[in-house]
Amino acid sequence: MFQKIKKGDTVGVIAPSSKIDEDDLETINNSVLLMESTGLKVKFGKNAFKKTLGYSATPEEKAEDINTMFADKEVKMIFCVSGGFNSNSVFEYLDYETIKNNPKPLCGFSDSTSLENVIYSKTGVITFNGPTFKALTSWATPYGYEEVVKRFMHGDMQLGQDDDEYITIKEGVAEGILVGGNLSLTAERVAGNYSIDFTDKILFIEEFCLETPPEGVSNYLYQMKQNGVFDKIKGIWVGNYDGSVALERILLDVIGDNYSFPIIKSNNFGHTEKKTVIPVGGKAKIDTSKKIKIEIVENFMD
Repeated sequence: MFQKIKKGDTVGVIAPSSKIDEDDLETINNSVLLMESTGLKVKFGKNAFKKTLGYSATPEEKAEDINTMFADKEVKMIFCVSGGFNSNSVFEYLDYETIKNNPKPLCGFSDSTSLENVIYSKTGVITFNGPTFKALTSWATPYGYEEVVKRFMHGDMQLGQDDDEYITIKEGVAEGILVGGNLSLTAERVAGNYSIDFTDKILFIEEFCLETPPEGVSNYLYQMKQNGVFDKIKGIWVGNYDGSVALERILLDVIGDNYSFPIIKSNNFGHTEKKTVIPVGGKAKIDTSKKIKIEIVENFMD
C-alpha cells in the first residue's frame, strides 16, 4: 500500500537507461515546471546527468541513485527520466532489501520495463508502467500527466479514460497479476536469474515500431511461446504498436487457436501519447463483455 502523493511532496528522478542528451534538457525542464506547478518538488539523482561510459552512467552509478531514492524518506515517488537501453545493467547492484523495506511508486515505460518487473519479482513491491518524467511534457496531449495525477495523487484505480477504445480479440474473463510492458524487454525476462514468473499472470505488451519490425515482434513472441509463457498466463492485454502489421495479428499468427485465455487490445499504453499508469504486480481482471474490458481489482493507494 502506497500513500497518495500530495502537494509539498518530493518526487525523485533517476536515469537508469540511456544518457540524457542535450536535446532532452528543455523537455525535462518543462516537466520540472509542470511538477512544480502541481505543487510538487523535484529531486534528481546525483548521477542522473552523468555520461561516465559515454553512452550512460555506469551501472553502479545508476544503481546508487535507485537505492538512494528508495531509502530517502523525503522522496515519495520515483520517475525514470526517459527510456533507451540497458537498465538491466543495474540488476546486480540493487539493494532489494532496502527497496522492499521502503516501498514507493516507481514509474516509467519502454526500457523501464526491465527495472519494473525485476523490482516486483525480487521484492513484491508494485511498480508502474506509465509516463517517464520526460514524457509528462514531450507529447502533444496532457493524457499521461492526467493519468499520473489521477493514479498517484487522487488514488483513482481506473485504467485509462472513459473514451478509450477497447477491442476484444478473444472473448473471456480472467483475473491475475499484471506483468510485462515493452515486448522485447519482457521476452528477455523469460529465463535466468532475473526472470519473470508468468504463472497465473495477465501479460500486457506493447512495442516500438521504429526499433522492432513485425518479424522482430514475431521473433519475441515465439521466444515466449517456446519457453512456455503462454501455457502459464491467464490473459493478454495488447497495447500500442504502429508497425505495418498489427501486434494482435502477429500474436494470433504465433499462438494460433492453442490457448483459451482472453485477449484484449487498446491504444492507451506504449510508445504513444496515451499512457495510462499500469501497476506491475497489481491484480486486474479482464472481462470482454464490458466496455472498459480491464480493471484493477485491488486498491494500492491509501
